[in-house]
Amino acid sequence: MWSCACNGWTKGDPLSRLDTVIEWEGFRPLLVQALAKPVKGPGGRPANDPVKMFKLLVVQRYYNLSDEQTEYQVSDRLSFQKFAGWTVADKVPDANTLWDFREALVRADVFEKLFEQFAQQLQAQGLLAQPGKLVDASFVDVPRQRNTRAENATIKAGDVPEAWAETPAKQQQKDVDARWTKKNAAVHYGYKNHVKADAKSKLLERYAVTDASVHDSQKLAELVATADGAVYADSADRSAEAEAMLAQKQVTSQIHERAYRNRPLTDEQKESNRQKSKIRARIEHVFGFMSQSMKGFYLRYIGRRRNAGAIGLINLIYNLARYEQIVRLKLLPRIAA
Repeated sequence: MWSCACNGWTKGDPLSRLDTVIEWEGFRPLLVQALAKPVKGPGGRPANDPVKMFKLLVVQRYYNLSDEQTEYQVSDRLSFQKFAGWTVADKVPDANTLWDFREALVRADVFEKLFEQFAQQLQAQGLLAQPGKLVDASFVDVPRQRNTRAENATIKAGDVPEAWAETPAKQQQKDVDARWTKKNAAVHYGYKNHVKADAKSKLLERYAVTDASVHDSQKLAELVATADGAVYADSADRSAEAEAMLAQKQVTSQIHERAYRNRPLTDEQKESNRQKSKIRARIEHVFGFMSQSMKGFYLRYIGRRRNAGAIGLINLIYNLARYEQIVRLKLLPRIAA
């Protein structure tokens, strides 16, 4: 369902390479369902094709473009037009149309469904069935809010400052779901992308989105499944509760050992961590692609729902790109008859 025949590979153009292996029509049913509206009567302007619009979102997210830049770049670049299915004679949807389309998908929570649908296809091809999973999380920053301490305290309590309620235009520009956190010397404001990847294929199997203040370990139980075999994670995820949870799910813990005050790691523990790191480090390839190739760790949206949709699309596009690479390098596993 997700691969199509091709006579050659287009070097240097990742979008063309995606087109050679991805059957985009497979996404149409979910897109049509998400965009369904009551019929108001005959007449009116025909709607844009949902698959072509979705491919515009792929372009936007792959290159981390604003709506205005997406409109301009697709109008200006033949490679983008070819990928999305427009021609020079066609009028590319403007920034407002793209925003409306994305908002409709966000309201329908369809990005997670699209990710799950493609993950099921990967599972059927044996690409997510390997024993051993990688679990980690990455910060996704958003524009920082300049609030007073009193306003931040109100937001943390789950309320909206009274002054904002009196000025709706201001409230629309305030993200009450994002949170501040600090890791080492770096300060982050925004959200977290918690992921579980197959240790062999490096394809994402499951993800969860939280605000940036949520500790990685709090999503471990949600991501881990009984059939995972073994779970590799860094020492931040290690705790007695995590070990008990993994044992209950009959999953082997390959979480890094951690040192404590007056209890340094033994030589055996250090060597064990080094061996685990050889496998666990593969998750950094996933985040490296997102941050370097997609510039995906900074988003411009306001609110958890919109940012969760964008993060879900980032994860989906990563899987699409990784799948294309697996097909191109002939790394598909053989499925027993």
